[in-house]
Amino acid sequence: MSISVKLTYGARWLPNYLWQRMHRNANSRPVHLIIALADHFEPSVLPHQGASPVPLEMQERKLETWCQDYPQAVTQWRDAEGYPLRHTYFYPAEQYHKDLIDRLAQHCSAGWGEIEIHLHHGIGTPDSSENVRRQLLEFRDALATQHGSLCYMDGHGSPRYAFVHGNFALANSARDINCGVDSEIQVLAETGCYADLTLPTAPFHPGQVGKINSLYECSLPLNTRAAHRRGRDLERGRTPKIFPLMVQGPLLPDFHPKGRRWLSIENGALTKPNPPSLHRLRLWKRAAVRVEGCPDWLFIKLHCHSMDSTQEDAVLGSSMQHFLRELVEGAPQRDETIHFVTAREMVNIVLAACDGREGNPGDYREYRLKRNVATSSSAAENKSSQALVRG
Repeated sequence: MSISVKLTYGARWLPNYLWQRMHRNANSRPVHLIIALADHFEPSVLPHQGASPVPLEMQERKLETWCQDYPQAVTQWRDAEGYPLRHTYFYPAEQYHKDLIDRLAQHCSAGWGEIEIHLHHGIGTPDSSENVRRQLLEFRDALATQHGSLCYMDGHGSPRYAFVHGNFALANSARDINCGVDSEIQVLAETGCYADLTLPTAPFHPGQVGKINSLYECSLPLNTRAAHRRGRDLERGRTPKIFPLMVQGPLLPDFHPKGRRWLSIENGALTKPNPPSLHRLRLWKRAAVRVEGCPDWLFIKLHCHSMDSTQEDAVLGSSMQHFLRELVEGAPQRDETIHFVTAREMVNIVLAACDGREGNPGDYREYRLKRNVATSSSAAENKSSQALVRG
């Protein structure tokens, strides 16, 4: 990769990072860590195979293995309310298959996560807003009506969903590379998207915008290319009005030596070469993603590709299990209270913070965005039964 590409990427966001370091107050102690894992969940993809999907039978085996292995791997470590680390499964709309979603929805109903919307598009040829709208609506309605997924604002109206862009090029931010739809955020708003969790991008990706480590409303017209490159930070005492909200994960330099490198970029991705660790936790806290005026509620949005078999250790294996043990068991000594949340729960807690709610953020998981009653009841029953087993 050329030096010019790296410099361009850094110049886009490093000034904002330096400004944040100078102007954001140090984190409060004690602190609540509200942790969500956005899983770019793609069972049709095999590493190094390119765009060709694997056979359905192989996808079914991969999914079944995950649904059996994941609960066993993480169930031992629970947050302050008794929840395990759960994934928000951002499933690609263009890869929809009813039987696969049925199985994943069953896994989620048992208390292991929630399904939201993921979309790869504009690959090779720029997409159109009409086609994106059609794909989003068709997949949204299938998830809500056929699979009991998604949620409703204050429990009524049309289905609402969270979104990640499959190629990190949200709203054509990479200029016709893997998108092509300038008005994508407007389309998301009109089809019921309550939050976008795409950012940050992979290192040196052209879709990265300058605004980082933030929870915010877009301040540019939503039909503008990369309307999310500017926005008004969410703050206590001001209820947001412009959706989708932008929910970013951490992005900052990491000066911890790694092999021959003395500098790397922390972007919240859980990968084989960079699994979760307490060192990374310190960086996630330093990013200080929060609602202004609520310094003791920190929002940590991470992301992974759990169906990529090369990443297994970082999301399922010993690295993840070691991290969860240190995270949960060491929390009291670090003056931390851990809350494992889904994307929907995280946004509910964000909305509660904006409305001036106080106390335990875990009390606001169901604040405004309400799931289907049957799905919610199943998850609650699983939480209760697990608590009894531990007791």
